Amino acid sequence: MAKIKVAVIFGGTSREYELSLASATDVIANIPKDKYEVICIGITRKGRWLYYPGDVEDIASGKWEYNPDCTSAVISPDPLHRGIIILENGEASVRKIDVIFPVLHGKNGADGTIQGLLDLSGIAYVGSGLLAAASCMDKSHTHMVMDDFGIKTAQWRLITQRELSDIDECCEKISAELGFPLIVKPANSGSDEGTGFADNLESLIFAVKVAFSNDNKVVVEKFINGRKLEVAVFGYDSPFASNVGEITDTTHTYNPSNFNAVSGDELTIPADLPSDIQKEVRDTAVNAFKALNCKGFARVDLFLTEDDELLLNKIGVAPGLRHNSVFPKLMNQLGMSYPYLMDKMLDNAIENAERIY
Repeated sequence: MAKIKVAVIFGGTSREYELSLASATDVIANIPKDKYEVICIGITRKGRWLYYPGDVEDIASGKWEYNPDCTSAVISPDPLHRGIIILENGEASVRKIDVIFPVLHGKNGADGTIQGLLDLSGIAYVGSGLLAAASCMDKSHTHMVMDDFGIKTAQWRLITQRELSDIDECCEKISAELGFPLIVKPANSGSDEGTGFADNLESLIFAVKVAFSNDNKVVVEKFINGRKLEVAVFGYDSPFASNVGEITDTTHTYNPSNFNAVSGDELTIPADLPSDIQKEVRDTAVNAFKALNCKGFARVDLFLTEDDELLLNKIGVAPGLRHNSVFPKLMNQLGMSYPYLMDKMLDNAIENAERIY
């Protein structure tokens, strides 16, 4: 039987470039080679797409793009091709692909842009579609959908670019409504870049201006001092949740240049919670997943306050996939080894696409 051809896309122009390389290295190494033939497509920091035929070990270090055998390659948006177009020595050739695994994070990777291209191609791909990816990346849209579905989040307000001319007045109004302390975030950002903490009006105005340097919309949230809980949600038609994990070391903040930070090393599974709260956490994660029309898999972050109030923080439809990242650890605790997880993700993506295309 012919092997299933899977294209793994990694790299990209976002700040999460290194995280993507690290995730892709573990993904490629754990895709069962007896069933799948892996084709590697890397995107450089400058946005150049390259077919990479070299060793997987050179991906995480960044050496991959300097391989002399790299050639220009793009995914064809023409569903007739159902593959990638490789440009070599002035000639173009088409290589058929059965399924695509986009291991991309942040802007132009987990915000619906790559998903739109994959939808045009007609090729099956792992994970959520355009709308879900865009809604999960845009924190204001996540909040709005959660509000509509009655899923609690931190109190929040949105500031748009049109309000920049009255930023002082806008911040005064928000601080009066929400009180301090506050967290200020660019609405569209895959990392904590541009995120700030404000405990007075002056620091709020400054944090908002910094956030606007990263995006044209800014979300201001009430700061939540609570336990940080993690849930992995997996599946398409009938998604299910993993057991609840808890980040027990919150002294490290996520830094896209250090993909070891909050990698899952400080994750306790299962979290020390009463059974009824664990069920509420898992149900909330699945309900949020469904509300945003997510598919395939996602990492759901939640807060549990001192009053046992559960608040959804965010949903990551393209979470880190290193072997010690939060999502694989949660799935492994259910008995899904990394190779088995990769196989199920690819198999489910193909099955889902057969019902769509």
